[in-house]
Amino acid sequence: MTEKKKCSVCGYVYYSEDGCSEKDIPANTLWEDVPEDFKCPLCGAGRMLFK
Repeated sequence: MTEKKKCSVCGYVYYSEDGCSEKDIPANTLWEDVPEDFKCPLCGAGRMLFK
């Protein structure tokens, strides 16, 4: 099952099955395992602004 979190600033969606290649986060990384200092690859918003 894919977990997704959406940036409340710009609308970028993090999909756990895809990871985030721009931030060197591998595919199948759950949101709880994404580093606390993660920033949105589009707008730079902090992890706490993802819902």
